[in-house]
Formats: sequence, structure tokens, C-alpha cells
Amino acid sequence: MADGAMTFAAIRRGARDALPLVIGTFPFGIVVGVISDAKGLSMAETLLMCALVFAGSSQLLALELWADPAPILAAAIAAFAVNIRLAPMGAALAPWLNRLRGWRLWGTLATLVDHSYALSAADMQRGGRDAGYLLGVGAGLWVFWMVAVALGHGLGSVVRVPPGHPLYFAAAATFCAILAAFWKGVARDLAPWVVSGGIALLLWWAGLSQPWPLIAGALAGAALGAARSEVRG
Repeated sequence: MADGAMTFAAIRRGARDALPLVIGTFPFGIVVGVISDAKGLSMAETLLMCALVFAGSSQLLALELWADPAPILAAAIAAFAVNIRLAPMGAALAPWLNRLRGWRLWGTLATLVDHSYALSAADMQRGGRDAGYLLGVGAGLWVFWMVAVALGHGLGSVVRVPPGHPLYFAAAATFCAILAAFWKGVARDLAPWVVSGGIALLLWWAGLSQPWPLIAGALAGAALGAARSEVRG
């Protein structure tokens, strides 16, 4: 696999760089496993969902909506709304993804998450040209995610995490940490970031249900950032 688009060396490097992120995502995976058990999902059902979806935020949202009978359409729409953010991530990584075909492309897209995008975009900005790095980060996180969810489901009968427990903050803390690689300074990034976070918080305080505060905040921040870039260009 040394055609220049994806190499084993880059895959190993991505998997290695993903290891520090496991500290934040592993507790998150345990929470998903615990909640899945509480909702009545079997170990096989839980692992199948995690293997195919591999998106903790949308999985938690779907589990919160889970009932008997299962609101499959509502859960699917909610998951789609939360995961639609992955579309612009894929577009931003097009210089890498456009050079892939077959299982390399689909395997890379299947394991694309916020963390792998953040590290890969930063690597691309440093001049990286090997898409194997993206697959390595994503696949590495996927393996540990599956282990964490299985562990959480297995402990679900004895562990009951109450709402508001600090364990739920692990993933958010990880997301905040990886944003540092994208900070370009106060003049360029402060206004879009403040607007994005501010609108999301305002809509949440106003009682708007998830995921709409998140989507509205993201769109507002992106629009302001695009407008400012257009003016500077």
C-alpha cells in the first residue's frame, strides 16, 4: 500500500497519535454502553449500533429518545441532524479523500469523527499528503470505542451513572482540547467562535430541544467566518 495516497506508515502514525484521545473517549464509550444496557439493548445490538454508527453524540441522542416501541424514524432523523456536520469535514479533507478508491475510501469515511478530522486537518495544514493518517486515527479510535462500549454494557447491571455525573463531560473536554490546533488568533477566530457558542447557549437556555441549538450555533459561526474571509479576500 505505497501508492502515495495511503501508506501503512501513515496509518501507524495516525493510530499512535490517536492514543492520547482515548483518555477522553473511553469514559464516553463506557457511558454509551451503560445507557444502552439500561435501555434494554443486548450486547450484540449495542456493538452493532456502535460499529455501524460510530458517533457518540448521535448515539447518546438516539438512546435518549429510545422507548418501547422504538421511535426509529425520530432517532434516525436526530442522528442525521447531529452527524450532518461530517459532510463539510469530508469536503475539507477532499485533497486526501479524492485520491482514494474502494475499501480505502469507504473505510476511511466510515471511521471519520471529530477527533480524526481535527488531527488530520492539522496534519494537512503542516503539509501532510498521506490519507493513511486519517484512517489510522479513525480506526484506532474505533477499536477503543468498541472496547469501551462493551465494557460499559457489561458493567451496566452494577453501575448506574446519575444525570449530571462528571463522566458525561469527558467527551466535551476532549472536543475543547482539540480545538486548540485550529485557533488562528483573536483577530481571525474570536468573533465566529463567540457567536457560534453564544447562539447555541441562548437557544438552549430558551428551551429549544437538541440538536437545534448546536446546528444553529454552528451555522451562525460558519456564516460569520465565511463572510469575514470573503471580506479579507
